Amino acid sequence: MKKILLLAALAASLSLPVTAATYDDLIAAARLGNTGAVSALVAKGASADTTDIDGNTLLMLAARDGHDTLVDYLIRQRVKLDARNTAGDTALRLAAFRGHQKVVELLIAAGAKLNTPGWTPLAYAAFAGNTEIVRLLLRAGADIDAPSENGMTPLIAAARNGHLAIVDLLLANQADTNRKLESGETALDLALKNNNTDIADRIRKASGKSGRSVTIEVR
Repeated sequence: MKKILLLAALAASLSLPVTAATYDDLIAAARLGNTGAVSALVAKGASADTTDIDGNTLLMLAARDGHDTLVDYLIRQRVKLDARNTAGDTALRLAAFRGHQKVVELLIAAGAKLNTPGWTPLAYAAFAGNTEIVRLLLRAGADIDAPSENGMTPLIAAARNGHLAIVDLLLANQADTNRKLESGETALDLALKNNNTDIADRIRKASGKSGRSVTIEVR
């Protein structure tokens, strides 16, 4: 069954004669960040939007592992910036989660969507503790309170995982401290639950100010 799916993926994603060797070479080159090999295969007719068996495009594979030169090349090939893999992830989500700042910058500049249904790139970056990427996404216009399917917001994710700098940054930009998970838990609840007392104190103080005005800026 897996072999049939692989052949179907080959047929759908390659415009040159479908061979397992060509497909394997293309996917391997993308994973390694080998821009020369990818560009050579694309020049011979391979699709720059080829996907692996899990729905990862070449762009996703390159973005996930921080291969910014290849990402830049693929963007210039006008690939689908916001394609999703079988897990629902986009290239920007993967780069934000893995902490690849240069890749995030390239994708934002190219027009990749910041506010996607479900977990957003901002929520991924907040969850993983990637402060500078959180800053970049906020500056680019990411929705600070966009919830996932279960209500997870960037603030709740950062509070849960103990990322104080990110919590400060989100509160400074007026993140809503009253948002709740489907379980009914807030960012404060998750901070306390995970013994992140400094974060809990920050959230309490922010919640006590009607406008949540804080002086930290996104620069």
